[in-house]
Amino acid sequence: MSWLSMETWSPYAVGVGMGILSWFTFLLSDKYLSCSTALSRLSGMLEKSIRGKDVEKKEYYQKTALVIDWQVMLVFGIAIGAFLSSIFSGSFQFEMMPSGWAAHFGNTPFLRFIVSLIGGILMGIGSRWANGCTSGHGISGTLQMAISSWIAVICLFIAGIVMSMIIYS
Repeated sequence: MSWLSMETWSPYAVGVGMGILSWFTFLLSDKYLSCSTALSRLSGMLEKSIRGKDVEKKEYYQKTALVIDWQVMLVFGIAIGAFLSSIFSGSFQFEMMPSGWAAHFGNTPFLRFIVSLIGGILMGIGSRWANGCTSGHGISGTLQMAISSWIAVICLFIAGIVMSMIIYS
């Protein structure tokens, strides 16, 4: 079980594992592997806890019920798995300000929070606009050879490269 203590894993082994997980996801649930719907459900559940049952009357939640399903549990599993992996590998550290961010933008937690919040909101809007998130398009969509997913993944890579060059140059 020494692989549990590895700080980084082979991207090829992880890719094969994710492909096999996708097979089982299709086989057992007849759904594709993704996270954005689960995150929409979780935000809807949070809104429902504040505003009440009126949230369920929204058009989106008429089609996407506010339930805890396997995709919601997948989101929790990703977070728990990442945490446990960092613990087992000995690489866990509590870090409020990543060194790369601090080197380029200073050590201001408020700025980091605002940029992270805006980035998260834009990612959420983008995943709804593109009808899927990076895992939905990048893993499941490309696996099914969906043209829209290949276009989305190419655009994600181009945007990531451009933004990295803008931010860190």
